[in-house]
Amino acid sequence: MSSKDEKNLKNVMDKIASVEEPRRSVMQRVHSIIVTAAPDLKPRIWYGMPAYATSASAPALVTLRNDERLNLALTEKVPFRAAGGHDGNLMPAAWYFEDVDEATEKRIVEIVRSAAD
Repeated sequence: MSSKDEKNLKNVMDKIASVEEPRRSVMQRVHSIIVTAAPDLKPRIWYGMPAYATSASAPALVTLRNDERLNLALTEKVPFRAAGGHDGNLMPAAWYFEDVDEATEKRIVEIVRSAAD
């Protein structure tokens, strides 16, 4: 891991650590899920929020936000993939959550891996 990657990881961990419980624990868990599911993605701060990109200087692909709700989102830098079916030409790009159960963890892994491909 480069020194820039280490600095970016520290910044992300500091940002998550600044969040009040119980959200801090949920964000730490989601961060762990993301870096395990897509180890090639590098944590960094993107517009003030934890994010994950292919390199320290590349645009973020996935963001983790702490607003009124916790939010996992894909950025416009992810290749467009229409959902099809009921959603037609729309591409799902954001998911709100309050906690992470087994099904949510599985879906986060799918989302992150699809962004990293």
